[in-house]
Amino acid sequence: MPHFTQFDIDNMQHLYKINLINSCSGYKSANLIGTKSAQGISNVAVFSSVTHIGSSPALLGFFLRPTTVIRNTYENIKETGYFTINHIHESILIDAHHTSAKYDKSISEFDVTSLEEAYKDGYSVPFVKDAPIQMAMKYVEEYAIKANNTILLIGEIKDLYIADNLLEEDGFVNLSKANVATINGLDGYSVPSLKTRLEYQRPKAL
Repeated sequence: MPHFTQFDIDNMQHLYKINLINSCSGYKSANLIGTKSAQGISNVAVFSSVTHIGSSPALLGFFLRPTTVIRNTYENIKETGYFTINHIHESILIDAHHTSAKYDKSISEFDVTSLEEAYKDGYSVPFVKDAPIQMAMKYVEEYAIKANNTILLIGEIKDLYIADNLLEEDGFVNLSKANVATINGLDGYSVPSLKTRLEYQRPKAL
C-alpha cells in the first residue's frame, strides 16, 4: 500500500500532488453552475464541490478557489445575487469539462460548447437545457477559509426542477435513472448506478 507522509505531500511535483489530493477524498458531485454578469453575459462552469448544507431552509454550498485571480462565477453571483446549479449527465461530459477552461469574462462558455442556455420562471440567470436536475439559487452568505484563502459560498434553493421519472414516492431523487455523472479528482468522470437503498438505522438491542 503506497504511503505518503505530510513531508512527502508538501514536496511532491505540483501536478502529481493536485491529482492525488483531489482524488483521494472520493467521488464528488458533478455540477454546472450558471451565472450572468451585470452586463448580461452568461457564464457556466463545472464545479465538483457542491455540498448539502441543510434542508430547512434548503441550503447548498460550494467552494471557490482564491479570488486573487478573476473568478467569473464568483463575481457574477456577487453582482446579481443569483445562480443555478445543474447536474452533469453522461451525454454532456466533454462539453461540461471544457467549461473549466479560463475564458475571458466577455466570452460565454455557452458559445464555445454545445451546452444550451434555458430560462424559466423569470430568472435572469441561465439554466443548462436538458440537465435532469436544475436549481435556481439565491446567494445567502460566504465564509473565508483562512487555511488556503478559499471561499465557501452558500445559497438557498428557490426553485427545484427534476426530470420526469426520477422522483420516488418518499422524495428520493434517483440520479442513476438520468445517468448523472460524478467526478473523481480533477478530470475523471464516472456514471454510477444505484446499488441499493438501506433503511434508517437504529441501535441494536444489547
